[in-house]
Amino acid sequence: MGNRLTIVSPCYNEEDVLAEAAKLLGEILDKLIAQGKIAADSKILFVNDGSVDATWQMIKELEHKSPKYTGIKFSRNFGHQNALMAGLKKALPWSDMVITIDVDLQDDVEKIYEMVDCYHAGNDIVYAVRNNRDTDSKFKRNTALFFYWMMKKMGVELVPNHADYRLMSQRAVKALLEYREENLFIRGIIPKLGFKNTKVYYARKERYAGVSHYPLKKMLNFAINGITSFTIVPIKIMLYLGIVISTLSGLCLLWVLYSFLTSHTVSGWASVMMSLWFLGGFQLITISIVGTYIGKIFVETKHRPRYIIEEDDYTQGMTNQLAQSQVAHGTLRDAGKLPKELNHVNVN
Repeated sequence: MGNRLTIVSPCYNEEDVLAEAAKLLGEILDKLIAQGKIAADSKILFVNDGSVDATWQMIKELEHKSPKYTGIKFSRNFGHQNALMAGLKKALPWSDMVITIDVDLQDDVEKIYEMVDCYHAGNDIVYAVRNNRDTDSKFKRNTALFFYWMMKKMGVELVPNHADYRLMSQRAVKALLEYREENLFIRGIIPKLGFKNTKVYYARKERYAGVSHYPLKKMLNFAINGITSFTIVPIKIMLYLGIVISTLSGLCLLWVLYSFLTSHTVSGWASVMMSLWFLGGFQLITISIVGTYIGKIFVETKHRPRYIIEEDDYTQGMTNQLAQSQVAHGTLRDAGKLPKELNHVNVN
């Protein structure tokens, strides 16, 4: 295994925390380089996901401050999952291992040392898993536990209490990028890749500064996307409920016929209206679930790009670095051609 590391960190309006995150990650990178565990030209790649504050200007300043910092800029906000995928794709040709971590400093950055050690021990994927949820509200903690329980019951393989803090080898990243669906749920895809993997555990902290970009509405949408991206169990549940309701309706019909034939009919609109409301609500829920799946099919068939990159300082910097190295060693190829490290990458 090689030892060039790229740390990918998505950023969306993170001007309050970016400087501190860059400082801490930079110190860790320097120590790992000094220990000989990663290459001297390892990088910290910030993916600016359409920030409207000074995030991108701060990334540019970091680039001028030290060559270990670099960034790419989206033309607008495309979402956290797409920012991760963009960072992974850009890092793939140049990196032997990639660590993804949010810039808000809630994840324990000190675990990067242990993750790199696990990589050198032969693991292609290292999951950073929370060992408690003490920093969450009671509501968030209980809903998260319910979500993992429900996904497991539906047959979806997830790593409980693991978000997007992980290390992946080059071949694991390459395998991940073969998944081309528009409706991304990365933490559900990673376990499907296989490869040798392990876990490291940490206690999550409070956000260093700023506000969370995952309010309740966004978390609910994320959960729904995760469920509908990996299983059709909700449709099967609706099928089974439909069978049960149809059976009960048949029994009620027999009861009505019996009452009519024995002259024990009881007039009353309440029971009729409640039945209509119940069946009407059930039908609307069923149509909505089926519509969600049809909508996802519609999105997938359009094959629109997941994101648009406005500026890519990372690839430009790595290409220049390679050219300088080739000049120094007298092996520079045709300047009009891409370096051979980029030739094998053909993932959209």
